[in-house]
Amino acid sequence: MTALRPEREDSYGGAPYESYDSVPYEPPIGNGVPYEPPLGNGVPYEPPLDDETVALRIPEPPARPVGGESVSASGASAVSPATGSPAGGRAARRKAAKGRRGRHGGAPETSAESPDSPDEGRPLSRVEARQRARASKPGPAVVASRAIGEVFITTGVLMLLFVTYQLWWTNVRAHAQADKAASSLQDDWANGKRNPGVFSPGQGFAMLHIPKLDVVVPIAEGISNKKVLDRGMVGHYGEDPLKTAMPDAKTGNFGLAGHRNTHGEPFRYINRLQRGDAIVVETQDKYFVYKMESILPVTSPSNTSVLDPIPPGSGFTTAGRYITLTTCTPEFTSKYRLIVWGKMIEERSRSKGKPDALVE
Repeated sequence: MTALRPEREDSYGGAPYESYDSVPYEPPIGNGVPYEPPLGNGVPYEPPLDDETVALRIPEPPARPVGGESVSASGASAVSPATGSPAGGRAARRKAAKGRRGRHGGAPETSAESPDSPDEGRPLSRVEARQRARASKPGPAVVASRAIGEVFITTGVLMLLFVTYQLWWTNVRAHAQADKAASSLQDDWANGKRNPGVFSPGQGFAMLHIPKLDVVVPIAEGISNKKVLDRGMVGHYGEDPLKTAMPDAKTGNFGLAGHRNTHGEPFRYINRLQRGDAIVVETQDKYFVYKMESILPVTSPSNTSVLDPIPPGSGFTTAGRYITLTTCTPEFTSKYRLIVWGKMIEERSRSKGKPDALVE
């Protein structure tokens, strides 16, 4: 009870006493200044509990985050009302400080998808869309450099393919065509099919042997690139104004032309021939054996006198039975002509067998 009680005597006859309930409570006096609760956020002050003297108690439920602060179940903030700092000890204060300043003490961490970002989640205007599209397009210099680079690459690839075709594929195809023509010619000879003595352009009629160079190639009438030379064969100058004699003529110059490079290149190494080397022409009935006499390393393509019955510069001074080989020089060009001359030293019937030049 808080009301006053009437005085009564002590049961032992002593002086009357007042009830303890009648004495008003006064807070403990320290330095003479009466205690006043601190003014803060309006939460009444509650003295801390002493764990050593307090009996059993029910712990409060764990705090839950509300608006960035930890709040207990009763709705009070986890911030100390006296100091304004997070309650819960040193570890809790460190954790709260990290949340405010960021992981390394900098600005608070924000999500990459935060709605506060001005460029995220907002549709672009037409002007911004055009600017962004224009920025993503390459400039004229970049486009020009790319186009030039593509042209160079394409040109390089085409040149590589052309060189491969000229130096490799033309030889493969020409060798196959020449081998086919040689087989057909030899089959005709073996079957007794007589040649007419006069041959049409492109028709094969003999075989040329150069033992030192390991050359065995058909001889066809004419010097047409398409019909003769590009097919890997050697062509006979048989048409006016460059008509030359046949091997079986009593006198005259048997003129032949062949590629030095590409398309079978039968005359590639005739510059290596030396005086006395054998050159053999095989026909259906006979072998005609020539001996190399001289060479003209360089001359003009228009110097047709090398095919004369007595060619100037060959060393021949009288009429006889000669052979002339013509090809291009230097290699892989057609600027000049290389000439090789030979003189017949033997005419041998096929019935007598091969000449010594082909047996050795």
